[in-house]
Amino acid sequence: MTLHHRAEGPLDAPSLYLGPSLGTSLAVWDKQAPALARQYRVVRWDLPGHGASPTGLLPTPAAMADLGRLVLDLADSLGHDSFAYAGISLGGAVGTWLAAHHPSRITSLTLVCSSARFGEPQPWLDRAELMRTKGAEPLAATARDRWFTPAFAASGDLAVDSLPADLRSVDPESYAGCCEVLAGLDLRPDLARITAPTLVVAGRDDKATPPPHARALADGIRDTHLVELPRAAHLANVEQPRAVLDALLTRLGSAPDGIGPDRGGDGMAVRRAVLREELAMHVRAALRNGLTPDEIADVLREHDVNHPWEEDR
Repeated sequence: MTLHHRAEGPLDAPSLYLGPSLGTSLAVWDKQAPALARQYRVVRWDLPGHGASPTGLLPTPAAMADLGRLVLDLADSLGHDSFAYAGISLGGAVGTWLAAHHPSRITSLTLVCSSARFGEPQPWLDRAELMRTKGAEPLAATARDRWFTPAFAASGDLAVDSLPADLRSVDPESYAGCCEVLAGLDLRPDLARITAPTLVVAGRDDKATPPPHARALADGIRDTHLVELPRAAHLANVEQPRAVLDALLTRLGSAPDGIGPDRGGDGMAVRRAVLREELAMHVRAALRNGLTPDEIADVLREHDVNHPWEEDR
């Protein structure tokens, strides 16, 4: 048995895998997939027991390696020796593990509202027990508060109701198994092994994986861009779909007609944000390595670049 998936886009295009967050289905990428599929062979997949993926795919107990192996099995079945990868939360952690342990398979990595360690084990074990004893309804009833800002939850966007409905349909044992994976997860020692160019996206209002989690990923992975999005909670790609799309396309180096970051408006604003984040990251690294602010300013002036403390003035 393999993970349920949906493949979209040209058969001969570079492949891009999109991983979901815990409790959601591949529909969590609905706002980005059509645009990405103009230039990529986009493969969205469902976690075990989520969406249309079968139950029984995870052993007991399960580890991140088991989820990673399922994605590699899917890629093998589709003939994809290597692929770009983007994932949300747990789906992002799967990509982190893949990039660290199978670097030849991952050409680039995007981590949206994810983490190398999702907190202490006991809350995840408690959630697993709640799912096994009470089913999905208690968690589905509070999903809006965990996933969205209050403003977005009141916006009338269809995802506000449709994504919690996905949670109500999950297999309790499969969901509990994923919680146990998160309980035992600590990818911090693996971050230095990642060589794929990486984009880390944080929602500034994310309570599940707050921005410090994203900064820890960016500090640990050598080739990283960090973008923090305002007015976005845990499912930042749902609340700020264009911003996440543009940041992803910028990192992938692509600009399909009409949607790419080289266009005006929001796309250019996000591109500037990505580049400013990158510049600020390098400036911080230079300061840590002993350069003075005046020395850094001299280098930037030589290349006609505004330093971060002058941006947007």
